[in-house]
Amino acid sequence: MNKDLTDSIAAERLSVWKFILSEFKPKGKILTPFNVISVPIILVGIILIVIRFWKGIGAVTNLSQEIPWGLWIGFDVVTGVAFAGGAYVLTFMVYILNMRKYHSIVRVTVLNGFLAYLFYAGALLLDLGKPWNVINPVIGNNFGVSSVLFLVAWHFLLYMIAQLIEFSPAIAEWLGARRAHKILSGMTLAAVIFGITLSILHQSGLGALYLMAKEKIHPLWYSEFIPVLFFVSSIFAGLGMVIFEGSISHKVFFKQISDEHHKEQRGIIHGLAKICTATLFVYFFLQLIVFIHGKRWDLINTPMGYWYLVEMLGFVLLPMLLFFYSYRTNNILMIRLASILTMLGVIINRLNVTIIGFRWDIAVHYVPSWMEIVVTLTVLLTEIWIFRWVIRRMPVLWESTIWKKDNPV
Repeated sequence: MNKDLTDSIAAERLSVWKFILSEFKPKGKILTPFNVISVPIILVGIILIVIRFWKGIGAVTNLSQEIPWGLWIGFDVVTGVAFAGGAYVLTFMVYILNMRKYHSIVRVTVLNGFLAYLFYAGALLLDLGKPWNVINPVIGNNFGVSSVLFLVAWHFLLYMIAQLIEFSPAIAEWLGARRAHKILSGMTLAAVIFGITLSILHQSGLGALYLMAKEKIHPLWYSEFIPVLFFVSSIFAGLGMVIFEGSISHKVFFKQISDEHHKEQRGIIHGLAKICTATLFVYFFLQLIVFIHGKRWDLINTPMGYWYLVEMLGFVLLPMLLFFYSYRTNNILMIRLASILTMLGVIINRLNVTIIGFRWDIAVHYVPSWMEIVVTLTVLLTEIWIFRWVIRRMPVLWESTIWKKDNPV
């Protein structure tokens, strides 16, 4: 009897491994424009990453003791985490506020957020001169448990775990693990509540890191309210990404989405536009208060002042007005345009704080090397490859009816 049971378990494990291995076979066309463009970039990026770990960070970057944080922090981490904000916003709306209208996009949004945090954690390791010392801020060594970096490290780590638990029911469905699915689905709500709390703290915590650089950041982008501004901007940054990514997914993965969900898309985008309008207004109002309170009028008539106006008027006020108008007229195309402008605005703002406006007054300003740009593209493109692989195999855009009774919503 024991031998039969052992043989049965071994056979089941073998079948699972065969299934997983079979899932690595390509699905869809191989010679697509995206594949042709991305594969060479990723291969070059891998070579550069090997050189970075072999010869040191100075071999591939233009970083220095004056400018220790560059593109890999400013874009890959600080900007990327803002775009991952859609996960905590959508889960709050669906699981806490019970807004079932947005339930169909929760999984894909959580997947995008989890992959963003996972890959940006990898980018963070690339940026550290000695990556093996990454454990120091986690255990409080050298920095202490009261440092902002200690808090950010734990927020980052725990939130990735929370997002993995939130997405894990889809993995269980993919593997056909009924018992695991039931257990993991029961943990989802707790993971969501925990994750929302962590994400709010983490988004603002990233801004808090720059509170210690008052003398290094241009006055137009520095204020004691950077944590609040980072948090508020993560809401419309994340939802802008949801609108943009959702629009592309509905075209690329059209066959995997049910007719019901296709019909829901317009209503979902319309609702998200309303939220983006409100949060962009709050953000613009806060920025206006900070500007007036700081008495920075004399800085406007300078090159950096003109650039500040471009950011605030062209990439905050303009998309806010476009979202408002398109929401009133139900113009989906204009909502998508506004989401792109919003995303560009967030990129510009984060780079202004971390790179462009950081040590703007030194003689030789930091400019990313071509190798830094290629590695950044490698991280981004690899994330898209993994995202596409998961979407084509796991129940992310579609949901089987046989699992519904295990799901919390």
